[in-house]
Amino acid sequence: MVDRVLVAVSRYYKHIADELEAGALEVLEKAGAKVTVMEVPGAFELPGLIAMAADSGRFDGAIALGCVIRGETTHYDYVCGESARGLMDLIVQRRQAIGFGILTVENEEQALARADRKRGNKGADAAEACLAMIKFRKELIR
Repeated sequence: MVDRVLVAVSRYYKHIADELEAGALEVLEKAGAKVTVMEVPGAFELPGLIAMAADSGRFDGAIALGCVIRGETTHYDYVCGESARGLMDLIVQRRQAIGFGILTVENEEQALARADRKRGNKGADAAEACLAMIKFRKELIR
């Protein structure tokens, strides 16, 4: 059976998100997954979108992609912490298969190094994690 995967992308840093998405899509295409890409304004909204997708029953798993770069205020800490917590709640409490691809970095240079498909390729890593968790979920729960 073909895995149905939501790729949820925060477009706040579009050029970084585009590279993360491209890395994830390469992995998903190789795996033969049926992919739906949806965009949200920022990383804070990713858990909400993925929760709605889980409620729809249309997806076997999801990948959260985005970037949060530290600024001059504590906003960074809240966005990073709450996005991660929201996704972890879905993983643990609702048994969702989610690949975590939200970069939390100090500057754009670090983000580009991690997003770049020739260097960090964290989009691909998140896709591989999602597919692995879908497999485990199918073996253990269904």
